[in-house]
Amino acid sequence: MIKIGILGDIGSGKSHIAKIFGYPVFNADNEVAKLYKRDKKIYNKLKNNLPKYIHSFPINKTEIINAILANKRNLKKIIKIIHFEIRKKMSLFLKKNRNKKIIILDIPLLLENKISKKKDILIFVETKKKDVLKRLKKRKNFNQKILNRFKSIQLPLDYKKKKSNFIIKNDFSNNSVKRNVKIILKQIS
Repeated sequence: MIKIGILGDIGSGKSHIAKIFGYPVFNADNEVAKLYKRDKKIYNKLKNNLPKYIHSFPINKTEIINAILANKRNLKKIIKIIHFEIRKKMSLFLKKNRNKKIIILDIPLLLENKISKKKDILIFVETKKKDVLKRLKKRKNFNQKILNRFKSIQLPLDYKKKKSNFIIKNDFSNNSVKRNVKIILKQIS
């Protein structure tokens, strides 16, 4: 099985590009959202660790945001609880898809959490900063402070780019992205 990890800035279009490959995708952000909505155990752990902020189940994203903004240590507490569960979900995904030729890992902190292996193929999604910011500002819960807090726990983009085997320039037009994906798939299979 070939594992492809998608790297890039927040809002660079990683999830969209991951889908274009046409293989099973493990999307960590979607899995986190499911945990917040459905997992009472996660709710209890978060409530115990952040009693001033977490009050409702399903977990309200605003409560998470308030906790993160209130204190830098809160983000670390959330990550510690959530990432353990996400790793379990990823293991199940890998087992379920072990016979697939290729799988895609769309995990924002792939390198930071040392999830990728040496033989994995890393693809960096390169975008213009102004395009990314324009897209992020359109998101429902956009908050510059939250964005900065998340960026503070991520490795520099230049480092991620250097670690990558391929670079896809995302100009947010499907044609060029699809062309790049086809070229990469041809080279790796």
